[in-house]
Amino acid sequence: MKDAFGAPQSLLVLGGTSEIALATARRLIALRTRTVRLAGRPGPALDAAAAELRARGADVRTVDFDALDAESHETALGKVFAEGDIDMVLLAFGIAGDQGRDEEEPLAAVRVAQTNYTGAVSAGLVCAGALQAQGHGSLVVLSSVAGERARRADFIYGSSKAGLDAFTQGLGDALHGTGVHVMVVRPGVVRPEPARETVPAAPVMSPAPARGGAALLASARITAARSASARFVSAPLEAPSLTTTPDAVAEAIVTGLRRRSETVWVPGSLRAVMSALRHVPRPLFRRLPI
Repeated sequence: MKDAFGAPQSLLVLGGTSEIALATARRLIALRTRTVRLAGRPGPALDAAAAELRARGADVRTVDFDALDAESHETALGKVFAEGDIDMVLLAFGIAGDQGRDEEEPLAAVRVAQTNYTGAVSAGLVCAGALQAQGHGSLVVLSSVAGERARRADFIYGSSKAGLDAFTQGLGDALHGTGVHVMVVRPGVVRPEPARETVPAAPVMSPAPARGGAALLASARITAARSASARFVSAPLEAPSLTTTPDAVAEAIVTGLRRRSETVWVPGSLRAVMSALRHVPRPLFRRLPI
């Protein structure tokens, strides 16, 4: 069960080598989380992650888990829940893929979709069922701002995160009132170190041709809208104030758990930025240099 401060005493991480997941585990261990299970593909990275958390005083074990092997999820994860109640599940696995390659190699694109969406649906439902059976617990799912609107630069990854985000919201609604708390986390670009203060360059616009007053006014409005929209688009990718770090995401997750939030943006300012981007007309959005 969670302690008086809302911190879980037991944690299951799906994607046990994720930097965000490990940063979250460190914070939770500092708040008295004592049991941690790291689920992932066996290997030196998973073993090293377990050793680090074990050195911080937690009881840590690794669990063989492959997001792409959905048929094994119920058995592998069921064994973890059979050992005792789990207060929090953090679904943190996923791959970014390579947009250029994935467009030319459909099977590579399918791998992104199967990992980020299909694998998450399978594992998420298994864990949700187990949490519901025990009558309590939190399921925290790492989504991404990339899922808010598909961009030309990463629509394969973005579409997989959009599906995951919608699935998580629906699952949260389905579990409302059962004692299970579902939270979706939408980080911006995650950097290992804080980004240096830089100002994104304004897009270079072509001068409008000499036309009548109404045409010039319309052209000016389009130019202004394109400039503003380009700032919205590039900001999550470049502006230091809108990027984040694993530690910042971990802090937001812990705060969200305490508040029992359903949606967490990291940083919080991305909520307004993505809301503006989401409403840019598609013909204009298509012309943006993104």
